[in-house]
Amino acid sequence: MPVLAGALLRVADGKLHVSGFDYEVSSQVTVDVHADADGSALVSGRLLAEITKALPSKPVDVACVGSHIELTCGSARFTLPTMPVEDYPSLPDMPALAGVIDAATFATAVAQVAVAAGRDDTLPMLTGVRMELDGERLTLLATDRYRLAVKELSWSPDAPDASLAALVPAKTLADTAKTLGPLGGSVTLALSRGAAGEGMIGFVGGTRRTTSRLLDGEFPPVRRLLPDSHTAQARFSVSALTEVVRRVGLVADRATPVRLTMSAEEGLVVEASGSEDARASEAMDCTYTGEPMTVAFNHQYLLDGLSAIGTPTAVLSLTDPKRLAALLPAGEDGEVIPGYWYVIMPVRVGS
Repeated sequence: MPVLAGALLRVADGKLHVSGFDYEVSSQVTVDVHADADGSALVSGRLLAEITKALPSKPVDVACVGSHIELTCGSARFTLPTMPVEDYPSLPDMPALAGVIDAATFATAVAQVAVAAGRDDTLPMLTGVRMELDGERLTLLATDRYRLAVKELSWSPDAPDASLAALVPAKTLADTAKTLGPLGGSVTLALSRGAAGEGMIGFVGGTRRTTSRLLDGEFPPVRRLLPDSHTAQARFSVSALTEVVRRVGLVADRATPVRLTMSAEEGLVVEASGSEDARASEAMDCTYTGEPMTVAFNHQYLLDGLSAIGTPTAVLSLTDPKRLAALLPAGEDGEVIPGYWYVIMPVRVGS
């Protein structure tokens, strides 16, 4: 349906409403304008977005002339063909109010979790982020079978005893949170109570609103994978390990793991090898407790976790080189900050 590639521009009562909808996700933003008359026009969303990003910082005049709109900004002038407004579908209504959360906090939490969501469309339930709303606690979970991210945070539910769950497409959730976060203030979450696969979630922040269909399918019971004990822990600077892994990973192929060798005496040594006998290693400081251990990880998964951790210091909690390891945020005193887990599956490598 070509009209779904369009952006609907509607002027009414001195406000411009810009809308997009593809039957899965709807988005709308409202801005104040100086309008000579009310009206609507449907134009190519991609082309309009590219043009507006390139415009100079000057007032923009938009006029509807016949089957075109004319957009003028300074000495730049564009003429865009329009599509029939009557063929454009109506945006869905916002679901029932679920609660409110700080916009910046929500954006940070979503970014920390969405990084672990799957990208394989043959397993659609793993391409989503599960949102669990239990009283004043909001939990986000995502996994692609090789890693798992969990974030717990507080929010203000509309009903204090509410207990709801939703599986939201990770890309939609990440894009929405990234857009709403910088606006400040709060984000209102709305969630329908429809049947599985027919539900809808909505987000409202400032003058923006977004709705998305929920994913169908049963999200795996991943909570049992969260480690509740450890035999070794390494505390280190997140920025330092990130730089070391990036440098050492230069010799590694995309799927080649990096090895982390840790001991109380030697600290942390990161190693990698690639094709044609290319090798790299680098040592760095870390505080390690436990027996010496060598563990290997997919270096991109490790970098993703380090970028999402959100604190200058992190703790890598281990039980065995072949078992799940947990990357956890830590405070200035080195103690683990509860509420976030990035769990990663080690890669088995030969001796």
